[in-house]
Amino acid sequence: MKKRFALAAHDTFASFSARNFRLFFGGQLISQVGNWLTLIAQTLLVLKLTNSGVAVGLLTACQFAPVLLFGAWAGLIADRSDKRRLLLIVQVFAMLQSFALAGLAFMHHPPVAAIFVIASFGGLAMAFDNPARRSFVVEMVPESHVNNAVSLNSALMTSARIVGPALGGLLIATVGYGWCFALDGITYLAVIAGLWMIDSTRLRRGPIAVRGKRQVRAGLQYVRGVPDLWIPLAMMAVIGTFAFNFSVVIPLLVKRTFGGNDTTFTLLFSVLSVGSLIGALASARRKVISVRDVVTASFVFGVMMCVLAAVPSLAFAFPVGVFVGMSSIAFMTASTAIVQVRADPSMRGRVLALQAIVFLGSTPIGGPILGWVCQDFGARAGLVVGGVATIGAAVFGLLAERRWHTHSDSAGQAALVPELQVA
Repeated sequence: MKKRFALAAHDTFASFSARNFRLFFGGQLISQVGNWLTLIAQTLLVLKLTNSGVAVGLLTACQFAPVLLFGAWAGLIADRSDKRRLLLIVQVFAMLQSFALAGLAFMHHPPVAAIFVIASFGGLAMAFDNPARRSFVVEMVPESHVNNAVSLNSALMTSARIVGPALGGLLIATVGYGWCFALDGITYLAVIAGLWMIDSTRLRRGPIAVRGKRQVRAGLQYVRGVPDLWIPLAMMAVIGTFAFNFSVVIPLLVKRTFGGNDTTFTLLFSVLSVGSLIGALASARRKVISVRDVVTASFVFGVMMCVLAAVPSLAFAFPVGVFVGMSSIAFMTASTAIVQVRADPSMRGRVLALQAIVFLGSTPIGGPILGWVCQDFGARAGLVVGGVATIGAAVFGLLAERRWHTHSDSAGQAALVPELQVA
């Protein structure tokens, strides 16, 4: 039994054998906890100042619109750059943004418009951080550990979602919103230190894209020609728009539907994150990811969102939230892993940027829509919209994969006909 457990642990955490990945992981874990402090504090501060679901949706749009606008260009920059150096620059910029938010929050009556503007600068940092960070993960581990590293990176993000919201709720209740933003600014020192200590000579760097014309368009054309890439990305566009808007729907569900408070919201968010952590660690042991895995995870995620919409009280929302978290991260990990493994190294930054555009960049579209749905029809309706859209994406993915296989089989048989005739 002990030997089996040790073998499972070795498989689950295989990427930790690389020192560079351990440094990266440790710094990111601390920093991502701080990021969640800011995301939670921003949402609750705007909700407190405006008491409007639409305003919360607009905040989400400000946070993620830069990904939609600049994501493709940021992916090209990642392909052209030393990713470690690019990440250091981005982290310093993001740290200054957090301290600026802290300065606003310490004011007696912080202007909501200023919060939206600074949130947009945070979104700009995210646009450049996302493709560089995620493609950098691949450079720190052997090819055989890529899926494991991607899953552990997802586990890192979800671990931060467990601690960050709970800590944010405690800080808001005791010392106020300003200290959440200030503490987030301080946590960036950890990730900057980790990146600084990484041994560049041990990185498995891909080819750096040379400057040229229409390189963003070349990335789009490349994705269109690879079904393993465009099917998950098309699904992600739908699911990112209508399902991954938890920061809009969940606080309204807790406060208006169930009569909870800030602390209750952060606890439910942490429960969702516990489920996500379990799902990420389970995914870390997988050696191979296929489009069918992405489809299955999408379907389960949609079903669990509909179940959460139907729960009668918070007591039922907590256990269901675990399964929502597990299924959401199962979809996210599967779609990310297949993109990172299948993409050509010279195109990886642009492909990951495109994934960020359809996932994070779709949030400015879905955030206000779901904010309006929740405002007029209730948070349960917002969850149902997300669940139905996610199930629909799963059906599309299944049909597209079958059509692709049928076309491939037909093309293969047609290619054999001349050879048979010659024989």
